[in-house]
Amino acid sequence: MLALLFILFGGLAIGCAVAVVSQRNPLYCAISLIGVFISLACLYVMLAAPFIAAVQVIVYAGAIMVLVVFVIMLLNVEQEEKRKTRLSFLVPAAIGLAALLIAEVAFILWSVHQNQPSATANISDVGLTHSIGGALFTKYLLPFEITSILLLMAIVGAMTLARRTMEVTVIQDVNNTPDAGGAQD
Repeated sequence: MLALLFILFGGLAIGCAVAVVSQRNPLYCAISLIGVFISLACLYVMLAAPFIAAVQVIVYAGAIMVLVVFVIMLLNVEQEEKRKTRLSFLVPAAIGLAALLIAEVAFILWSVHQNQPSATANISDVGLTHSIGGALFTKYLLPFEITSILLLMAIVGAMTLARRTMEVTVIQDVNNTPDAGGAQD
């Protein structure tokens, strides 16, 4: 049963990922990416990592994808660009890379089958909240703090750029307005 669920959610993730790169409409791409995130969260639950699954859904499928969809709707992209003509070597290259991917998957499956742990092995606590919090605030404290500083700098930079753009727009609007003496009531 567990193998069937893995195949189902793995296939769903791969199918949605293919839809992300093959769709022409950016909104459909974003919706397909939400499908990838949700199927990955289901795989995390199957791996006994409920906290990581919840974070996957809340942060990525919830917050970030809502922001992406908001930007797509704000930009109002409706025009389709014409596809460029494909190069003749792309089809054989794609077939060769697909064969290489299948060979890699077969090797990974063979390797996992050869190195399966015994039935008496302990269940790992890798995806649990306690182990993530302990590692995050002990072993990985410096990278965590550096990441938070980088995010703060990105926010300040975005606000600065937005303020400059707004000031330029206001100055242009002021220069383009008619005189107050020539305006009619």
